[in-house]
Amino acid sequence: MNVGQKLKTVTQTCNYIKMNNNLKIKLHLAQLVVWLFLLSGSFTFAQQTSGEATWIWYPGDFEIDLANKMQNRRTERGSFFPVFWKTDSHYNLVDFHKEFDLSEPEEVQIAVEGKYNIKIDGKAIPGFPDNIIMPAGHHKLSLKVYNQAHVPAIFIDGQTVKSDKSWLVTFEDKEWIDQSGKVSDQSGTTWLQAGSANLNSVQKLPSNYALPVKPLNPVDSQKTELGTLYDFGKETFGFIKLEGLQGSGTVAIYYGESKEEALSIANCETLDHLEIYETSATDSILELSKAFRYIQIVTSEKVSIQDVSMLFEYADVEDKGSFKCSDERINEIYEVAKYTFHLTTREFFIDGIKRDRWIWSGDANQSYLMNYYLTNDSPTVERTMVALRGKDPVTAHINTIMDYSLYWFLSIYDYYLYSGDPTFIKQFYPRMQSLMEYCLSRRNENGMMEGLAGDWVFIDWAEGLSKEGAVSFEQVLLARSLESMSLCAEIAGNPEDSSKYDALAKELKSKIFETYWDSEKGALVHSVVNGKPKDNVTRYANMFGIFFDYFNDSQKQAVKNKVLLNDAVQQIVTPYMRFYELEALCAMGEQDYVLDEIRAYWGGMLDLGATSFWEEYNPDKEGSEHLAMYGREFGKSLCHAWGASPIYLLGKYYLGVKPTKPGYETYDIKPVLGDLKWMEGTVPTPNGKIDLYCSKKEIKLNSDEGTGNLILKSKSKPKTNHGTFVEIASNTYALKITPHTEYLINYKAL
Repeated sequence: MNVGQKLKTVTQTCNYIKMNNNLKIKLHLAQLVVWLFLLSGSFTFAQQTSGEATWIWYPGDFEIDLANKMQNRRTERGSFFPVFWKTDSHYNLVDFHKEFDLSEPEEVQIAVEGKYNIKIDGKAIPGFPDNIIMPAGHHKLSLKVYNQAHVPAIFIDGQTVKSDKSWLVTFEDKEWIDQSGKVSDQSGTTWLQAGSANLNSVQKLPSNYALPVKPLNPVDSQKTELGTLYDFGKETFGFIKLEGLQGSGTVAIYYGESKEEALSIANCETLDHLEIYETSATDSILELSKAFRYIQIVTSEKVSIQDVSMLFEYADVEDKGSFKCSDERINEIYEVAKYTFHLTTREFFIDGIKRDRWIWSGDANQSYLMNYYLTNDSPTVERTMVALRGKDPVTAHINTIMDYSLYWFLSIYDYYLYSGDPTFIKQFYPRMQSLMEYCLSRRNENGMMEGLAGDWVFIDWAEGLSKEGAVSFEQVLLARSLESMSLCAEIAGNPEDSSKYDALAKELKSKIFETYWDSEKGALVHSVVNGKPKDNVTRYANMFGIFFDYFNDSQKQAVKNKVLLNDAVQQIVTPYMRFYELEALCAMGEQDYVLDEIRAYWGGMLDLGATSFWEEYNPDKEGSEHLAMYGREFGKSLCHAWGASPIYLLGKYYLGVKPTKPGYETYDIKPVLGDLKWMEGTVPTPNGKIDLYCSKKEIKLNSDEGTGNLILKSKSKPKTNHGTFVEIASNTYALKITPHTEYLINYKAL
């Protein structure tokens, strides 16, 4: 069976699974589906080779459709658990075209997902051909595709005529004809560049996309009172495989990120109950993937299982960044953060692999930043941003959360800064604009964002945290979002919008300080309720104001001492906001303090046996208290995307690498060892990497692109084998870094 036949069989089998009520047959068919994907090769978003054909579609449609499929796989104790927000669908009729200049006639292969017609220079070709001859000369090839069930997509492959992102697409061509049959010369159609995910083989149908899998075995098993407990050694994700399943009766599988959860038949978060009919020994793979370290399998008397294994499901993204240092504790934390990041990197950047398995904008914003310092995988960032935004009209905030809409704006300009690619902004600027106008429509009479009916003001999981009134944190996020919109409008070629959003940002920033800044407290107060500022101070707006550079120097010092280093201000207990708190402290030069916090906070989870980092960690809790959340005994996620933040902190604030112009055209390197004796690592760039080794006496440095600015603090002027250091402040020196040059620098660390 060739790959195409396998995929056809997969489609037919999936449809039969949906229609068949016999669970025994379902198990066998689900096994067949998974193994056919294995045998047909992994569906990875590999980089497209120049001149290679790929499947294309209307931009954003594949991402939205894939997100719908992924997010609606969630179950809780066997029940379907759908998302809380509006879901959109793909356009079911899409027009594709491109113009070509051919020196000679060319045979072109055609594959389409949907019902279609083909035109050359506006003349339709009869039927549904799978190959055509394009004549020599200048010609326009057009396809119009209809597909209600799946995303309309095409794959065109000839010697030079190939489908790729340069094709133009629309969901409404706005053509019209006059009484003579002449087609209009001007239709007013908006054409966009085609979307793609680099599915570079005709057999890799977009509708059949699935992550690759590989087999894994448990590291231990032991009998329990009711069945058998299997330990896979660490947090994992995939499909359970029951080997040599035979008999007639029931199989119950109880999943657990902890042993306690797997053993709790009444309270584990996820489970499977199977009815097995009379059968001889066979291997069966469960239909839905799950997160677990442990599983407890309980069978009825007449059912037996010879062995248990799993198919580990993963996103095939490559590590391009790295970090290692003199402190093995930090190294261990970094490695577990990496593993956490990879587990939560799937078709999209998701929050946690056990409970939600959804795409949350706040969680994703942090995953993007970690990504830039580890895998630098642009396609996953773009897919996630598109899936989160969905389509117009805007009827609610992203994920229904006010702050999550605002994080989305921040993430877009970050993406441009780290990738240097303006395509996303140019394509999706109208969706940015409509979401921002929705946000602005939710302001109160004072021009502040305030939670209205249907708005979830999240901020953080923190006991007793007030969300009432106009919260300063939301205003700070809105100001930054408006600044991002101004920059994006300029990139999209809309200078009037750019000026408008810039003026709104400046006006709001002025209001923030007039309304919330308390000079005696040395901080922005938390909220304004009924027009009156409250007395309480929280960390949120204040720490964001630091790395947004909204404070002057004296205000920064006041915030650092009176808020960030003040134990009397309510402590943060989620890795989510620890991420930003520690970033603010790093931005203030507190790397020694931050290293101690990383050792204590993330190291505290390791001391409790964590193999991935959690949704929340409170060192004051004991025993099984660490597993509970949301009023449920095992409600806490023990593998949560926001737990992997040391990847970002160590790359940006210790190796000290960050772009200063989009795509690392220019960048800074400000290495800070803190209390480390040495560190080394790699930061990926769009077309290469930056390698750095740093001790208290020596630096080795090499980069592949852009112009860098190495900034060092040294007791005396550093010596270098290339270029010349310039003193820019007391005991602070700068060196211009050019690509493909091995720098060896000697200095005396302060």
